[in-house]
Amino acid sequence: MRPAKKFLVSSVSSDAHMWNLVFLQLLLEEHGGEVSNLGACVPDQVIIDECRKLRPDVLVLSTVNGHGHLDGLRLIGKIRSEPDLADLRVVIGGKLGVRGAENVQFIEALSAGGFDAVFESEGGLENFNEFLRGLGPARRGALEMAQAAA
Repeated sequence: MRPAKKFLVSSVSSDAHMWNLVFLQLLLEEHGGEVSNLGACVPDQVIIDECRKLRPDVLVLSTVNGHGHLDGLRLIGKIRSEPDLADLRVVIGGKLGVRGAENVQFIEALSAGGFDAVFESEGGLENFNEFLRGLGPARRGALEMAQAAA
């Protein structure tokens, strides 16, 4: 039996919606995950600090307000620039923009910006469930070995 994955769930800084985070928490717990939920309107630095403190296997960002592509790109840039978080598995999903079905245009930029996976709300939940089923070992194995050696 493999230990449960540790997930850190949060909205992006401009997103005040909470119901999506509760849903994600319940879904991840249903998949056997251990979940810490930071809530809504979380500043970038708080997310970064909590990633350092909790050392999750996956940071899951959710957005409902339509600004996820903007806030997400800014946040992933900050995360990837931190040497101790550069290998953290980070995903984002929800309403990435305000253009309905055209929001899929943001997926490529968010992936190129450093997200391990991007889920647009129009695509439904199946892709996210598939991602969860395919989670292997934590992406940060090399980092943790380096820390243990220090």
